[in-house]
Parts: sequence; structure tokens; C-alpha cells
Amino acid sequence: LFGKFGINKKFFVKILMLEEFYKNKKVLITGHTGFKGSWLNQILINWGAQVIGYSLEPNTKPALFDILGLSKCLEHHLGDIRDYQNLKKVIAQAKPEIVFHLAAQPLVRESYDDPLYTFQTNIMGTANLLQAVEENEGVKAVVIVTTDKVYRNQEDGCCFKENDSLAGHDPYSASKAGAEIVVESYLKSFFNPQHYNVRHQTLIASSRAGNVIGGGDRSKDRLMTDIIRAVFEYNTPISIRNPEAIRPWQHVLEPLFGYLLLAEKLYQGQGKFSGPWNFGPNEESFLTVEEILKKAITIMKKGSYIIEKDDQKHEATLLKLDIKKAKDILKWQPIFDIDKALNLTFNWYKSFYNKENVIDLINQQMFSFFASLK
Repeated sequence: LFGKFGINKKFFVKILMLEEFYKNKKVLITGHTGFKGSWLNQILINWGAQVIGYSLEPNTKPALFDILGLSKCLEHHLGDIRDYQNLKKVIAQAKPEIVFHLAAQPLVRESYDDPLYTFQTNIMGTANLLQAVEENEGVKAVVIVTTDKVYRNQEDGCCFKENDSLAGHDPYSASKAGAEIVVESYLKSFFNPQHYNVRHQTLIASSRAGNVIGGGDRSKDRLMTDIIRAVFEYNTPISIRNPEAIRPWQHVLEPLFGYLLLAEKLYQGQGKFSGPWNFGPNEESFLTVEEILKKAITIMKKGSYIIEKDDQKHEATLLKLDIKKAKDILKWQPIFDIDKALNLTFNWYKSFYNKENVIDLINQQMFSFFASLK
């Protein structure tokens, strides 16, 4: 097996151990109907976990959650993360051991249109989740997913480290920085690692990931979605607002693997894994929007683009993450370079529009990812 697929034996065993760890674990995912949540569902279901989902209805049509038929494979709860009593009731009934908090208003430009909803969802939603965990015994590990946009960004070319100061220009970034402050407060007040197994039995961490790409994302105002719709649905040029903007692009499986590793360590009671973590690509994947677009057109062998700048809604031009902590301590590292990530992404969409079996394709891509560990 190792020779046939070129799998590093050491990391193949690591994946088998991780799969065995999650088998039969009760795992709650908030925001499970979203793009990232759907991929995380699929991994955990494949590994035999008992997945409980709490989320709003999918906000796109078609949605990856529906395409994969996930509602039949997990305990599916529809609910608003702002509804504390309902969330608390679901957690009390489901009794999860591990929680991944992905529920959010995830779009920068939409946050300008509805800032109050953004702040309520991202800040109070996080507070609701942590308070519900605090009031229900049995949860051992919580991973709160925020964003790479939580840092005070001077756009000076430096890579952000986990201990850099937090801030946010736009409502989305500010709301996620606020969520991080909520996490830090709960960590110090209720889930302090120094008091583990004395005052509590829960460890929490936050994850700050870069721009993710992959099959099935349909959210508006995202580069991959705009490319896909322009090329496969509308046959029109792709419109880009900020061609010079630099982002840490990565395949969706990269940060998800980090979340899974992190939750395992927290569950095992290793307090040093509490707190914030960056998950991003290696520096060669820090590319401009225009560079990504040119690569995409080359891979698809079709498409064109136009530049239509829009300065009314500010978006950061330069954003880079320092991932040394995750590499050195968690022993996590990026697997796919940007070309591999883009090829996997567009292969998925080609298969989808050709009405091929994308469930099998997602499982194949997951295997390819784990087989590529070094």
C-alpha cells in the first residue's frame, strides 16, 4: 500500500491513529451546512464519528451540504447561533465531547451591508457557544474558527504571529477580532489550562486560517465562486475588484486537518495547545488575486477577466500569516502548493457541471491529501 500510493508510512500511521481517535466520538459542528463545515462533516463521517450539526439552512443553491446528502448522515439541527437557549438545549441533549465552532457571517463585503447582524453572529454567537459549553459538562475540546483578518493590519509585509495585536477595519474583521477577545476571556476566566482537571475539564483554542479554496464553495463575493460562475454558467469575463491584493491561499483540507489535530490534543488534556493558532500556506502561495486568476484560466484553458475596482468597501491589500507555531508545536504543515490546490478545486467543479459523482471525487481528494503527508 505504501509503495503503490507513495505514502509515507510514518504519517499514514498518524492518520490511522487520528481516524481511530475520532471513531465513535460525539462531535458538534456549528455552521455545519456551510462550505468548510460540509468538508469537515465528510471527513468525520468517513472516520466513523457521531456528528451533530447546528446551523442555519444552507445559504446557497446548490449547496455542498445538500450535494453530499449530509443531512442523512448526521444529527441535523437547524438553529441560529444567536439563539442561546436553543443552542444550549441542543448541546445538553447531544452531549458532544468535541466542538468545532464554524457558525459565522463569513463575508467582508456583506458585513458592510449588515454590520449589526455580523457583530451579533460572530461575537455574541461565539459567546453563546462558549457559555453553553461552560454550563454543560462533558465537552472536553473546543476549537473556535475565526480568520486571518483579526490582526491589526498595517500592510507592511510582515507575517502575523499569534501574539500580534488584534483589530479590524471592516465590520467582519472587527467582529472576528471581537470573537477572539471573547475566546481569550473565557479561556482565562472559565477554561484556564492551569485549572484543568481541578475546576474544569475543557480546553479551548482558536484557529486563524487564510483564504480557503476547494470544490463546492458557492458563497458570493469570493474569487473562486466568481471564476466558476463566470466560466461555467454565464460565459462572461471574470470581474475582479482588487487585482493586487495578496492573500494566503490554501486548499480547504489544510486548515481542517489543523483543526482536527488541535482538537485531539485538547481532548487529551494538553493545556499547551489552548489559545490561538495560525493555519496558512507556505510563502510561495502568497499570491495576488490577478496571479491566482491567471493560473485558473491556464488550468481551465478558458476564461478572461476585467478589472473593475471598487474602493467603497475597504478590503486589506496585503495579508500574510506566520505558521511557525503550528509547524513546530502541533507538527502540522501545509501539504498542497497553490497549483495542486487550484487543480483539485477546478477538477471538482468540472465534474460537478459534467454531472459526475462528486461525492466519490471529494473522498478521492481527501485520500490524496492524507497520502501526501510527509
